[in-house]
Amino acid sequence: MNASSDSAKTPLGEVIGRLSALHQKRIDLGLERMHRLLERLGHPERKLPPVIHIAGTNGKGSTVAYLRATLEAAGLRVHTYTSPYLVRINECFRLGRVGGGVLVSDDELRAALEEVERVNAGEPATVFELKTAAAFHLFAQNPADVVLLEVGLGGRLDSTNVVDTPAACVITPVSMDHMDFLGDTLTSIAGEKAAIIKRGVPVICAEQSPEAMAVIEAQAKRMRAPLFAANESWHVNVEHGRLVYSDDRGLMDLAAPRLFGRHQFDNAGLAIATLRAIPTFKVNQAAFEAGVVGAEWPARMQRLTSGELLSWGPQGSEIWLDGGHNAEGGRVAAAALGDLEERVSRPLVVIAGMMANKDARGFLANFAGLTRHIIAVPIPDTENAMPADRLADATRSLGMRVEIAPGIEAALRALSKLAYEVPPRILITGSLYLAGHVLGLNGTPPA
Repeated sequence: MNASSDSAKTPLGEVIGRLSALHQKRIDLGLERMHRLLERLGHPERKLPPVIHIAGTNGKGSTVAYLRATLEAAGLRVHTYTSPYLVRINECFRLGRVGGGVLVSDDELRAALEEVERVNAGEPATVFELKTAAAFHLFAQNPADVVLLEVGLGGRLDSTNVVDTPAACVITPVSMDHMDFLGDTLTSIAGEKAAIIKRGVPVICAEQSPEAMAVIEAQAKRMRAPLFAANESWHVNVEHGRLVYSDDRGLMDLAAPRLFGRHQFDNAGLAIATLRAIPTFKVNQAAFEAGVVGAEWPARMQRLTSGELLSWGPQGSEIWLDGGHNAEGGRVAAAALGDLEERVSRPLVVIAGMMANKDARGFLANFAGLTRHIIAVPIPDTENAMPADRLADATRSLGMRVEIAPGIEAALRALSKLAYEVPPRILITGSLYLAGHVLGLNGTPPA
């Protein structure tokens, strides 16, 4: 990796800082710069093991987590590229190893980024393009059996959409998000996601709205790609608290996912359907069960059971963390809270912080029937974060009571001064950036 002795001493943050200065925009969709970078790197994207490419609006990360846990349980080495990260950029890059993958080390990542920086030679490129090129470079240099490649934004013009013949293309639920980049209709957004479909490559698709499904079906037909759609080619149900998966090859009765929420059964089912659609992967039922039970994905209805935050909130309270940030993400989080309420009833408080380009009203409306207590907070040190007073205005427009706190600690300490007959259930939500900040504050960053 062409790292000199001087570069080995350069802190990772300095390299990221230099790369961030190469383009005036944080997001600038397009593939021309990516193709240029990869050509100069010797086309590492052509030297990868089989690639599973995952697009969609919600559930991408959880689906990747199920895929990785299952493949590793089957004894395979799995490279994984995901975004965004929560606390450290290293989280985006997981290198496959026998017995389980590991996050890339600072030294390995710095060397890869500096090699990309060197071949780029100062030309404009976004940080996402540069780190995606670094991922391909890393993955081509380290042997593995499969690559899990998560789309960053959209699909058609996303930096990951440069692999010509993946083993499979996966589309998780499509909903309204990133309208400023992908269009303001579900049809246009689905078109951007469906553009990852490659000729003749199997497409495994989660349950979709009729508008999104029509677009995906048309693109699969156009590309002569076999389509395996939820509720048509395969089915997943919850029976007696267990995950029951069925397709034309048979039925599997599996334990429930560790990740919480009904939607996680669907995400796990999508991962199972994907691996059953790729004939070269031999995965038995024991590996599928181990993957469903063993998958971990931080900040997706994650209960914080240790760390600093527990000492700040009311004694005996539950603290949950979810990075949902669009209307559909709010819906599944609210459904999960409803399930929790049925099991053990507690008063609910939602602490929310969001980015300025998100539909705060559409997100928070999901919680209107569950709580009237919302605390709006800013997301510190984050460009384009929504001011807490604007988030509070959106909350009031729904007829919900809202307070403003200067931060997470202040919000929790304020709650600890209230007299609760039953300790509350607290959900911190609205943004993956906020979730990353919380995990850092709590001293429990992703491992």
